Amino acid sequence: MMSRLDLSFCRRQRRRRFKIRSINHDNRLRLSVFKSNKFVYVQAIDDEQHKTIASASSISKDFPDSIKTYGVEGCKWIGKTIADKLKAKKITKIVFDLGGWQMHGCIKALADSARENGLEF
Repeated sequence: MMSRLDLSFCRRQRRRRFKIRSINHDNRLRLSVFKSNKFVYVQAIDDEQHKTIASASSISKDFPDSIKTYGVEGCKWIGKTIADKLKAKKITKIVFDLGGWQMHGCIKALADSARENGLEF
């Protein structure tokens, strides 16, 4: 059985995804964020073709050992990495999908880092 917190998270996630799909008339890629208790994952998804274009996470081999896997510094590195991968594919405009997460702390650091490195959303 799901707790009330899980249900509110799912509702918030569903509501945000619906808004993203209804507003996204330019067919931009969706930058989807997922975080667990230890790790953070980001994917750039093309919803028309149902394919992942680029991804970055705190469990990748490129992730520096000097940074904690779950923290603001780690999220800044992930934001920079995903921005560099998308710029290499000549993609600058995306839609940022928070999932059910709130825009503060780790998620905000990731978004700010991606914006600083050339992504527009």
